[in-house]
Amino acid sequence: MTANVGTIDRIFRAALGLVLLWFAFFSGLPLAENPVLKYGAAVFGVVMLIVAVVRVCPVYSIFGLKTCA
Repeated sequence: MTANVGTIDRIFRAALGLVLLWFAFFSGLPLAENPVLKYGAAVFGVVMLIVAVVRVCPVYSIFGLKTCA
């Protein structure tokens, strides 16, 4: 697959992934005690980090979007 995620998009996705993982496992917030939110945030955070690393977003591919030059 060809890369369809640009640099700014990668930085945003990596930051969002780290924040979601922090929220799920280290925040200590009462909202993070709900298992659905906790593990949902963790899964979404891991997906964001994977997309940032491999530079391919399946949703972008479906809709024909590209954020890279």
